[in-house]
Amino acid sequence: MSRNNDRNIKKHNDKLHKAQDKAKLAKVTRAEKLKQITKKFNETKASEEN
Repeated sequence: MSRNNDRNIKKHNDKLHKAQDKAKLAKVTRAEKLKQITKKFNETKASEEN
């Protein structure tokens, strides 16, 4: 019997897609945090100049 049966392939793909989704979510979260930090920095910089 082969290791590459449908059940094992499905389990592997599910695990792979879960990891990819987790990485994608982390990337989006980091980007959002960076936007918030830059926005706050720009606001404080603008208020210091006035």
